[in-house]
Amino acid sequence: MPPAVRFGVNYTPSEGWFHHWLDFDLDSVRADLDSIAELGLDHIRVFPLWPYFQPNRTLIRPRAVEQLVQLADAAAEFDLDVNVDGLQGHLSSFDFLPAWTRTWHRRNLFTDPEVVEGQAVYLRTLAAALADRSNFIGMTLGNEVNQFSAGPHPDPDRATADQIDAWLERMLAACEEGAPGRLHLHAEYDATWYQDDQPFTPAQAARRGAVTAVHSWVFNGTAQRHGRTSVPTEQHAAYLVELSKAWADDPGRPVWLQEVGAPAPLVPAEHAAAFTAATVANALDCPDLWGITWWCSHDVSRDLADFPELEYGLGLLTNDRQPKDSARVLERAAREHAYTPKPRTTALVVPADPAARSACAPGGPVFDAFFRLTTDGARPATVLDTRADDPAHLAARGITEVVTPDQVLPTPQGDTRS
Repeated sequence: MPPAVRFGVNYTPSEGWFHHWLDFDLDSVRADLDSIAELGLDHIRVFPLWPYFQPNRTLIRPRAVEQLVQLADAAAEFDLDVNVDGLQGHLSSFDFLPAWTRTWHRRNLFTDPEVVEGQAVYLRTLAAALADRSNFIGMTLGNEVNQFSAGPHPDPDRATADQIDAWLERMLAACEEGAPGRLHLHAEYDATWYQDDQPFTPAQAARRGAVTAVHSWVFNGTAQRHGRTSVPTEQHAAYLVELSKAWADDPGRPVWLQEVGAPAPLVPAEHAAAFTAATVANALDCPDLWGITWWCSHDVSRDLADFPELEYGLGLLTNDRQPKDSARVLERAAREHAYTPKPRTTALVVPADPAARSACAPGGPVFDAFFRLTTDGARPATVLDTRADDPAHLAARGITEVVTPDQVLPTPQGDTRS
Protein backbone atom coordinates (compact mmCIF):
# COMPACT_ATOMS: atom_id res chain seq x y z
CA MET A 1 0.00 0.00 0.00
CA PRO A 2 1.20 3.55 -0.73
CA PRO A 3 1.53 5.88 2.28
CA ALA A 4 -1.54 7.81 1.13
CA VAL A 5 -4.42 7.38 -1.27
CA ARG A 6 -3.57 8.25 -4.86
CA PHE A 7 -5.69 10.89 -6.61
CA GLY A 8 -5.85 10.98 -10.37
CA VAL A 9 -7.96 11.36 -13.44
CA ASN A 10 -8.86 9.41 -16.54
CA TYR A 11 -7.22 11.46 -19.28
CA THR A 12 -9.59 12.51 -22.05
CA PRO A 13 -7.70 14.76 -24.50
CA SER A 14 -9.33 18.16 -24.92
CA GLU A 15 -8.64 18.18 -28.65
CA GLY A 16 -9.96 15.31 -30.71
CA TRP A 17 -10.94 13.12 -27.75
CA PHE A 18 -9.20 9.72 -28.04
CA HIS A 19 -9.00 10.20 -31.79
CA HIS A 20 -6.09 12.49 -30.98
CA TRP A 21 -3.85 9.48 -31.62
CA LEU A 22 -4.55 9.99 -35.34
CA ASP A 23 -3.22 13.57 -35.22
CA PHE A 24 -0.98 13.42 -32.17
CA ASP A 25 -0.02 16.88 -30.96
CA LEU A 26 2.42 16.78 -28.06
CA ASP A 27 2.00 20.49 -27.33
CA SER A 28 -1.74 20.03 -26.89
CA VAL A 29 -1.12 17.02 -24.67
CA ARG A 30 1.30 19.02 -22.53
CA ALA A 31 -1.26 21.79 -22.11
CA ASP A 32 -3.83 19.20 -20.99
CA LEU A 33 -1.38 17.63 -18.55
CA ASP A 34 -0.48 21.03 -17.15
CA SER A 35 -4.16 21.71 -16.41
CA ILE A 36 -4.44 18.32 -14.68
CA ALA A 37 -1.29 18.81 -12.60
CA GLU A 38 -2.54 22.22 -11.48
CA LEU A 39 -5.24 20.36 -9.54
CA GLY A 40 -2.64 18.61 -7.40
CA LEU A 41 -3.36 15.17 -8.86
CA ASP A 42 -0.63 12.56 -9.07
CA HIS A 43 -1.57 10.19 -11.91
CA ILE A 44 -3.48 9.74 -15.12
CA ARG A 45 -5.04 6.73 -16.79
CA VAL A 46 -4.33 6.70 -20.53
CA PHE A 47 -6.26 5.05 -23.37
CA PRO A 48 -4.55 4.05 -26.61
CA LEU A 49 -7.23 3.01 -29.08
CA TRP A 50 -6.57 -0.60 -29.99
CA PRO A 51 -7.42 -0.46 -33.74
CA TYR A 52 -5.14 2.56 -34.17
CA PHE A 53 -2.23 0.82 -32.45
CA GLN A 54 -2.70 -2.72 -33.81
CA PRO A 55 -4.64 -2.43 -37.09
CA ASN A 56 -3.47 -5.87 -38.18
CA ARG A 57 -2.87 -8.85 -35.94
CA THR A 58 0.84 -8.84 -36.79
CA LEU A 59 1.28 -5.07 -37.06
CA ILE A 60 1.72 -2.97 -33.93
CA ARG A 61 2.49 0.49 -35.28
CA PRO A 62 5.90 1.65 -33.99
CA ARG A 63 4.92 5.31 -34.41
CA ALA A 64 1.84 4.83 -32.21
CA VAL A 65 3.89 3.14 -29.49
CA GLU A 66 6.44 5.96 -29.70
CA GLN A 67 3.66 8.52 -29.21
CA LEU A 68 2.43 6.66 -26.14
CA VAL A 69 5.93 6.85 -24.68
CA GLN A 70 6.07 10.55 -25.54
CA LEU A 71 2.83 11.07 -23.63
CA ALA A 72 4.22 9.22 -20.61
CA ASP A 73 7.40 11.30 -20.73
CA ALA A 74 5.34 14.48 -20.95
CA ALA A 75 3.36 13.35 -17.91
CA ALA A 76 6.63 12.93 -16.02
CA GLU A 77 7.43 16.59 -16.71
CA PHE A 78 4.35 17.44 -14.63
CA ASP A 79 5.02 14.83 -11.91
CA LEU A 80 2.18 12.65 -13.11
CA ASP A 81 2.40 8.86 -13.03
CA VAL A 82 0.76 6.89 -15.85
CA ASN A 83 -1.43 3.80 -15.97
CA VAL A 84 -2.09 2.52 -19.50
CA ASP A 85 -5.20 0.66 -20.59
CA GLY A 86 -4.33 -1.70 -23.42
CA LEU A 87 -7.37 -3.16 -25.17
CA GLN A 88 -9.61 -0.27 -26.18
CA GLY A 89 -12.03 -1.71 -26.44
CA HIS A 90 -15.01 0.30 -25.29
CA LEU A 91 -15.11 3.99 -24.41
CA SER A 92 -18.05 6.34 -23.84
CA SER A 93 -20.56 4.09 -25.67
CA PHE A 94 -18.30 3.42 -28.69
CA ASP A 95 -16.62 0.09 -29.43
CA PHE A 96 -13.09 0.15 -30.82
CA LEU A 97 -12.18 -3.30 -32.07
CA PRO A 98 -9.71 -4.03 -34.87
CA ALA A 99 -11.06 -5.26 -38.18
CA TRP A 100 -9.22 -8.56 -37.78
CA THR A 101 -11.70 -9.52 -35.04
CA ARG A 102 -14.99 -8.48 -36.69
CA THR A 103 -17.39 -9.19 -39.60
CA TRP A 104 -15.60 -11.28 -42.25
CA HIS A 105 -12.85 -12.05 -39.73
CA ARG A 106 -15.21 -12.57 -36.81
CA ARG A 107 -13.35 -14.38 -34.03
CA ASN A 108 -13.97 -14.60 -30.33
CA LEU A 109 -11.97 -12.04 -28.36
CA PHE A 110 -11.50 -14.35 -25.41
CA THR A 111 -11.14 -17.85 -26.84
CA ASP A 112 -9.74 -17.73 -30.38
CA PRO A 113 -6.07 -18.77 -30.16
CA GLU A 114 -4.82 -16.34 -32.80
CA VAL A 115 -6.73 -13.39 -31.34
CA VAL A 116 -5.53 -14.19 -27.83
CA GLU A 117 -1.93 -14.44 -29.03
CA GLY A 118 -2.28 -11.12 -30.89
CA GLN A 119 -3.63 -9.45 -27.76
CA ALA A 120 -0.85 -10.85 -25.61
CA VAL A 121 1.84 -9.60 -27.99
CA TYR A 122 0.20 -6.17 -28.07
CA LEU A 123 -0.02 -5.83 -24.29
CA ARG A 124 3.53 -7.08 -23.86
CA THR A 125 4.75 -4.56 -26.44
CA LEU A 126 3.10 -1.58 -24.74
CA ALA A 127 4.32 -2.66 -21.31
CA ALA A 128 7.87 -3.20 -22.54
CA ALA A 129 7.95 0.22 -24.21
CA LEU A 130 7.24 1.85 -20.84
CA ALA A 131 9.06 -0.54 -18.53
CA ASP A 132 12.03 1.76 -17.92
CA ARG A 133 9.92 4.87 -17.22
CA SER A 134 9.89 5.61 -13.51
CA ASN A 135 6.42 7.19 -13.71
CA PHE A 136 4.84 4.10 -15.33
CA ILE A 137 2.43 2.54 -12.81
CA GLY A 138 1.54 -0.49 -14.91
CA MET A 139 -1.01 -1.84 -17.36
CA THR A 140 -4.75 -2.26 -17.10
CA LEU A 141 -5.74 -4.95 -19.61
CA GLY A 142 -8.50 -2.84 -21.07
CA ASN A 143 -11.46 -0.66 -20.31
CA GLU A 144 -14.46 -2.69 -19.18
CA VAL A 145 -13.79 -5.48 -21.66
CA ASN A 146 -16.37 -7.59 -19.83
CA GLN A 147 -19.07 -5.71 -21.74
CA PHE A 148 -18.04 -7.73 -24.83
CA SER A 149 -18.69 -11.06 -23.10
CA ALA A 150 -22.45 -10.98 -22.45
CA GLY A 151 -25.64 -8.99 -22.90
CA PRO A 152 -26.71 -6.25 -23.07
CA HIS A 153 -23.98 -5.94 -25.73
CA PRO A 154 -25.72 -6.46 -29.10
CA ASP A 155 -23.06 -8.87 -30.39
CA PRO A 156 -21.21 -10.46 -27.48
CA ASP A 157 -18.25 -12.81 -27.64
CA ARG A 158 -19.59 -15.54 -25.39
CA ALA A 159 -17.22 -17.37 -23.07
CA THR A 160 -17.39 -19.40 -19.90
CA ALA A 161 -15.98 -18.22 -16.58
CA ASP A 162 -13.17 -20.76 -16.92
CA GLN A 163 -12.30 -19.44 -20.37
CA ILE A 164 -12.27 -15.87 -19.07
CA ASP A 165 -10.06 -16.94 -16.20
CA ALA A 166 -7.55 -18.43 -18.63
CA TRP A 167 -7.71 -15.27 -20.76
CA LEU A 168 -7.05 -13.04 -17.74
CA GLU A 169 -4.11 -15.19 -16.67
CA ARG A 170 -2.59 -15.02 -20.16
CA MET A 171 -3.06 -11.25 -20.54
CA LEU A 172 -1.71 -10.40 -17.09
CA ALA A 173 1.29 -12.64 -17.72
CA ALA A 174 1.98 -10.77 -20.97
CA CYS A 175 1.98 -7.46 -19.11
CA GLU A 176 4.36 -8.87 -16.50
CA GLU A 177 6.67 -10.19 -19.21
CA GLY A 178 6.80 -6.72 -20.76
CA ALA A 179 7.24 -4.77 -17.52
CA PRO A 180 8.17 -7.02 -14.60
CA GLY A 181 7.19 -5.90 -11.13
CA ARG A 182 4.76 -3.16 -12.14
CA LEU A 183 1.18 -2.89 -10.93
CA HIS A 184 -0.78 -4.79 -13.60
CA LEU A 185 -4.53 -5.29 -13.26
CA HIS A 186 -7.81 -5.80 -15.06
CA ALA A 187 -10.97 -3.72 -14.75
CA GLU A 188 -14.63 -4.33 -15.50
CA TYR A 189 -17.87 -2.41 -15.31
CA ASP A 190 -20.24 -3.30 -12.52
CA ALA A 191 -21.98 -6.19 -14.30
CA THR A 192 -19.12 -8.25 -12.86
CA TRP A 193 -20.59 -7.62 -9.40
CA TYR A 194 -24.28 -7.44 -10.33
CA GLN A 195 -25.15 -9.59 -13.38
CA ASP A 196 -25.77 -13.29 -12.81
CA ASP A 197 -24.68 -14.50 -16.27
CA GLN A 198 -21.49 -12.44 -16.57
CA PRO A 199 -18.51 -14.76 -17.21
CA PHE A 200 -16.21 -12.15 -15.62
CA THR A 201 -16.75 -12.99 -11.96
CA PRO A 202 -16.26 -11.15 -8.66
CA ALA A 203 -13.68 -13.74 -7.62
CA GLN A 204 -11.58 -12.98 -10.69
CA ALA A 205 -11.82 -9.25 -10.05
CA ALA A 206 -10.77 -9.62 -6.42
CA ARG A 207 -8.03 -12.22 -6.87
CA ARG A 208 -6.33 -11.72 -10.24
CA GLY A 209 -3.98 -8.81 -10.81
CA ALA A 210 -2.13 -6.60 -8.36
CA VAL A 211 -5.19 -4.71 -7.10
CA THR A 212 -8.96 -4.90 -7.39
CA ALA A 213 -10.50 -2.25 -9.65
CA VAL A 214 -14.08 -1.01 -9.33
CA HIS A 215 -15.94 1.34 -11.67
CA SER A 216 -18.85 3.19 -10.08
CA TRP A 217 -21.64 4.73 -12.16
CA VAL A 218 -24.91 5.64 -10.49
CA PHE A 219 -26.89 5.55 -13.75
CA ASN A 220 -27.10 1.78 -13.16
CA GLY A 221 -30.44 2.20 -11.37
CA THR A 222 -29.07 3.61 -8.14
CA ALA A 223 -29.75 7.30 -8.82
CA GLN A 224 -32.97 6.51 -10.69
CA ARG A 225 -34.30 4.52 -7.76
CA HIS A 226 -32.98 6.60 -4.85
CA GLY A 227 -32.33 10.13 -6.11
CA ARG A 228 -29.16 12.15 -6.51
CA THR A 229 -28.66 13.09 -2.83
CA SER A 230 -29.53 9.73 -1.31
CA VAL A 231 -27.22 7.59 0.79
CA PRO A 232 -27.04 4.85 -1.89
CA THR A 233 -26.14 7.35 -4.61
CA GLU A 234 -23.53 9.21 -2.60
CA GLN A 235 -22.06 5.95 -1.25
CA HIS A 236 -22.34 3.71 -4.30
CA ALA A 237 -18.59 3.91 -4.93
CA ALA A 238 -17.84 3.03 -1.31
CA TYR A 239 -20.30 0.13 -1.56
CA LEU A 240 -18.46 -1.33 -4.55
CA VAL A 241 -15.13 -0.96 -2.76
CA GLU A 242 -16.47 -2.83 0.26
CA LEU A 243 -18.43 -5.37 -1.80
CA SER A 244 -15.27 -6.36 -3.67
CA LYS A 245 -13.52 -7.30 -0.45
CA ALA A 246 -15.86 -10.21 0.21
CA TRP A 247 -14.20 -12.19 -2.59
CA ALA A 248 -10.58 -11.22 -1.89
CA ASP A 249 -8.29 -13.92 -0.51
CA ASP A 250 -5.89 -11.31 0.87
CA PRO A 251 -7.60 -9.50 3.80
CA GLY A 252 -5.65 -6.33 3.01
CA ARG A 253 -5.88 -6.42 -0.78
CA PRO A 254 -5.89 -2.84 -2.16
CA VAL A 255 -8.93 -1.62 -4.07
CA TRP A 256 -8.68 1.04 -6.77
CA LEU A 257 -11.73 3.20 -7.42
CA GLN A 258 -10.55 3.50 -11.01
CA GLU A 259 -13.60 5.14 -12.55
CA VAL A 260 -16.25 7.30 -10.97
CA GLY A 261 -18.02 10.34 -12.30
CA ALA A 262 -21.07 12.60 -12.02
CA PRO A 263 -23.42 11.71 -14.90
CA ALA A 264 -26.06 14.24 -15.98
CA PRO A 265 -29.00 14.55 -15.84
CA LEU A 266 -29.19 12.16 -12.87
CA VAL A 267 -26.49 14.29 -11.27
CA PRO A 268 -27.13 17.78 -12.72
CA ALA A 269 -24.15 19.99 -13.46
CA GLU A 270 -25.03 22.30 -10.57
CA HIS A 271 -24.93 19.32 -8.19
CA ALA A 272 -21.75 17.69 -9.55
CA ALA A 273 -19.47 19.33 -6.98
CA ALA A 274 -21.61 18.16 -4.05
CA PHE A 275 -21.78 14.65 -5.50
CA THR A 276 -18.01 14.63 -5.99
CA ALA A 277 -17.39 15.75 -2.42
CA ALA A 278 -19.72 13.13 -0.95
CA THR A 279 -18.42 10.31 -3.16
CA VAL A 280 -14.79 11.04 -2.35
CA ALA A 281 -15.39 11.46 1.39
CA ASN A 282 -17.28 8.17 1.59
CA ALA A 283 -14.68 6.29 -0.46
CA LEU A 284 -11.98 7.61 1.87
CA ASP A 285 -13.83 5.92 4.74
CA CYS A 286 -12.95 2.52 3.19
CA PRO A 287 -9.79 0.81 4.45
CA ASP A 288 -7.27 -0.47 1.88
CA LEU A 289 -8.18 2.09 -0.79
CA TRP A 290 -5.35 2.36 -3.35
CA GLY A 291 -6.64 5.44 -5.13
CA ILE A 292 -9.45 7.44 -6.70
CA THR A 293 -9.29 8.19 -10.42
CA TRP A 294 -12.10 10.49 -11.57
CA TRP A 295 -13.83 10.24 -14.91
CA CYS A 296 -12.72 12.34 -16.57
CA SER A 297 -10.17 15.11 -17.13
CA HIS A 298 -11.69 17.24 -19.92
CA ASP A 299 -15.14 17.56 -21.46
CA VAL A 300 -15.84 16.05 -24.87
CA SER A 301 -16.00 18.77 -27.52
CA ARG A 302 -19.46 19.58 -28.84
CA ASP A 303 -17.86 19.48 -32.28
CA LEU A 304 -17.88 15.67 -31.99
CA ALA A 305 -21.14 13.95 -32.87
CA ASP A 306 -23.23 11.06 -31.60
CA PHE A 307 -22.03 10.75 -28.02
CA PRO A 308 -24.70 10.13 -25.38
CA GLU A 309 -25.54 13.53 -23.91
CA LEU A 310 -24.06 12.73 -20.51
CA GLU A 311 -20.61 12.11 -21.99
CA TYR A 312 -20.09 15.70 -23.11
CA GLY A 313 -19.99 17.20 -19.62
CA LEU A 314 -18.21 14.64 -17.43
CA GLY A 315 -14.89 16.48 -17.38
CA LEU A 316 -13.43 18.12 -14.32
CA LEU A 317 -12.20 20.74 -16.78
CA THR A 318 -13.99 22.30 -19.69
CA ASN A 319 -12.94 21.69 -23.25
CA ASP A 320 -10.82 24.86 -23.05
CA ARG A 321 -9.10 23.54 -19.89
CA GLN A 322 -10.92 25.64 -17.30
CA PRO A 323 -11.59 23.92 -13.95
CA LYS A 324 -15.16 23.40 -12.80
CA ASP A 325 -16.38 23.45 -9.21
CA SER A 326 -16.05 19.66 -9.08
CA ALA A 327 -12.38 20.00 -10.04
CA ARG A 328 -11.82 22.25 -7.05
CA VAL A 329 -13.48 19.67 -4.81
CA LEU A 330 -11.14 16.94 -6.01
CA GLU A 331 -8.19 19.33 -5.75
CA ARG A 332 -8.96 20.02 -2.08
CA ALA A 333 -9.32 16.32 -1.38
CA ALA A 334 -6.02 15.53 -3.08
CA ARG A 335 -4.15 18.27 -1.24
CA GLU A 336 -5.78 18.06 2.19
CA HIS A 337 -7.13 14.55 2.83
CA ALA A 338 -5.96 12.49 5.77
CA TYR A 339 -6.48 8.80 5.10
CA THR A 340 -7.14 7.18 8.47
CA PRO A 341 -10.28 5.04 8.14
CA LYS A 342 -11.19 2.83 11.07
CA PRO A 343 -11.76 -0.90 10.54
CA ARG A 344 -15.26 -1.93 9.52
CA THR A 345 -16.32 -4.44 12.15
CA THR A 346 -19.85 -5.35 10.98
CA ALA A 347 -20.00 -7.57 7.89
CA LEU A 348 -23.03 -8.22 5.70
CA VAL A 349 -23.28 -11.71 4.22
CA VAL A 350 -23.27 -11.93 0.41
CA PRO A 351 -23.76 -15.04 -1.76
CA ALA A 352 -20.54 -16.59 -3.03
CA ASP A 353 -22.38 -18.18 -5.96
CA PRO A 354 -21.83 -15.90 -8.99
CA ALA A 355 -25.22 -17.01 -10.33
CA ALA A 356 -26.78 -15.17 -7.37
CA ARG A 357 -24.83 -11.93 -7.59
CA SER A 358 -27.91 -9.94 -8.69
CA ALA A 359 -28.72 -9.93 -4.96
CA CYS A 360 -25.95 -7.32 -4.73
CA ALA A 361 -27.35 -5.10 -7.51
CA PRO A 362 -29.54 -2.03 -6.96
CA GLY A 363 -32.86 -3.30 -5.63
CA GLY A 364 -31.36 -6.58 -4.44
CA PRO A 365 -31.44 -7.63 -0.79
CA VAL A 366 -27.68 -7.24 -0.23
CA PHE A 367 -27.69 -3.75 -1.75
CA ASP A 368 -30.74 -2.68 0.26
CA ALA A 369 -29.44 -4.18 3.50
CA PHE A 370 -26.03 -2.53 3.09
CA PHE A 371 -27.61 0.88 2.79
CA ARG A 372 -30.11 0.24 5.57
CA LEU A 373 -27.12 -0.44 7.83
CA THR A 374 -25.32 2.63 6.49
CA THR A 375 -28.34 4.86 7.01
CA ASP A 376 -28.60 3.57 10.58
CA GLY A 377 -25.03 4.67 11.26
CA ALA A 378 -23.15 1.41 10.75
CA ARG A 379 -20.09 1.15 8.50
CA PRO A 380 -20.65 -2.29 6.96
CA ALA A 381 -18.13 -4.51 5.28
CA THR A 382 -19.13 -7.66 3.38
CA VAL A 383 -18.27 -11.34 3.75
CA LEU A 384 -19.07 -14.37 1.59
CA ASP A 385 -21.62 -16.81 2.97
CA THR A 386 -18.92 -19.49 2.67
CA ARG A 387 -16.66 -17.53 5.02
CA ALA A 388 -19.21 -16.10 7.43
CA ASP A 389 -18.46 -18.79 10.04
CA ASP A 390 -14.69 -18.79 9.57
CA PRO A 391 -13.22 -17.20 12.71
CA ALA A 392 -9.72 -16.90 11.24
CA HIS A 393 -10.99 -15.05 8.17
CA LEU A 394 -13.19 -12.74 10.23
CA ALA A 395 -10.38 -12.00 12.67
CA ALA A 396 -7.94 -11.23 9.87
CA ARG A 397 -10.36 -8.61 8.58
CA GLY A 398 -11.26 -7.17 11.99
CA ILE A 399 -14.88 -8.31 11.71
CA THR A 400 -16.65 -8.85 15.03
CA GLU A 401 -20.29 -9.05 13.91
CA VAL A 402 -21.90 -10.83 10.96
CA VAL A 403 -25.46 -10.14 9.79
CA THR A 404 -27.57 -11.40 6.89
CA PRO A 405 -29.84 -9.30 4.70
CA ASP A 406 -32.86 -11.04 6.25
CA GLN A 407 -31.80 -9.83 9.67
CA VAL A 408 -31.39 -6.26 8.47
CA LEU A 409 -34.34 -5.68 6.18
CA PRO A 410 -37.89 -5.28 7.48
CA THR A 411 -40.13 -8.32 7.25
CA PRO A 412 -42.46 -7.95 4.24
CA GLN A 413 -46.08 -7.32 5.16
CA GLY A 414 -47.90 -10.61 5.44
CA ASP A 415 -44.74 -12.60 6.15
CA THR A 416 -45.44 -14.74 9.22
CA ARG A 417 -41.84 -15.69 10.00
CA SER A 418 -40.96 -15.18 13.67
